[in-house]
Order: sequence, then structure tokens, then C-alpha cells
Amino acid sequence: MSEEFEIRNKVTESGLINFDLTDLVPKGARKGIDLKDFLFMEMILKEKDFREKVAAIDIEEYRNTYVYIYNSADAIVPLWAYFLITAKLTPVTKKIVFGNQDDLEVILMHNAIQTYDFEEMRGKRVLVKGCSDKEIPENAYIELVEQLQPIVKSLMFGEACSNVPILKN
Repeated sequence: MSEEFEIRNKVTESGLINFDLTDLVPKGARKGIDLKDFLFMEMILKEKDFREKVAAIDIEEYRNTYVYIYNSADAIVPLWAYFLITAKLTPVTKKIVFGNQDDLEVILMHNAIQTYDFEEMRGKRVLVKGCSDKEIPENAYIELVEQLQPIVKSLMFGEACSNVPILKN
């Protein structure tokens, strides 16, 4: 057999753009701050003690990180307490949010999707990768469809070999 075989990538030839949402996940450490650690007996906020504990935070530990502030204690914490911690850390962190790590990830992906330039996908067939080794908040997929629907020719979800058509314009 002397026939020459040409190996062709049919996915590339189809003009299909493969988009992996994990490419938008901001890189960097995530750190949580539990306000209960700043409370007297993990229950009561004493302003003087609280301010001293905030002043003692080593900000270098939070440099270039994404921070989520939460309260695992069954205690009422005044809003100014969040202001103090945020003011202390803002100069060195990438982002600070109130909530748990899942809340942080939703906000980070929201920001990433809102600031991403999707213009290269205008009028194209787009396949959003379905499987990933990173966990992506479901809301990110919703926001992605909102961004892509008005500009793409068609949108699919999954893998090139088995995808789910979502829309055609």
C-alpha cells in the first residue's frame, strides 16, 4: 500500500471555536477570614479588641490573594467591622468579598466574563467545553450565554464529538 493518507482535523476545518471557561478563572490563592476569630469568646465584638486584632493582621499573608470574609459565629457583627478589615487588606489583595469561597468564585467569574473580549467569536460557531478539572460556578455558564447569544452564529455545549446545541442565530 503506497497510498498517502492525509490527516485532517475536521473540527479545525469546521470553523468551530472551542471555548474553555476555565481559561477565565483568575489565578491566585484564595484565603478566608472568619470574623469569629476577632470576637471576644467568639460571640461579642468589643471595638477596642477588634481594632487591635485587625491592626495585628500581617497583610503580607494576603498579598496578591483573593479574600473572602465570613462569620461562622452566631453573632451579630456591625457593618463597620467589615469596613475595617477591608480597609486593612485592600492595598495588597486582588479582591475582597463578603461570603464563603463559593461566593468569591461567583464574583470572580462574573468579573472575568464581564471584562473578557468575546469579539473574536462574533458570527462564529462556538462550542463551550463541558468537562473540566476545575469547578466552575453554574452562574458563569448563564452569564456566558448572555454574552455570547447576541454575537455568535451558533452555540453548543459539550465536546466536539458529542455536544448539545444551545442556539442558532
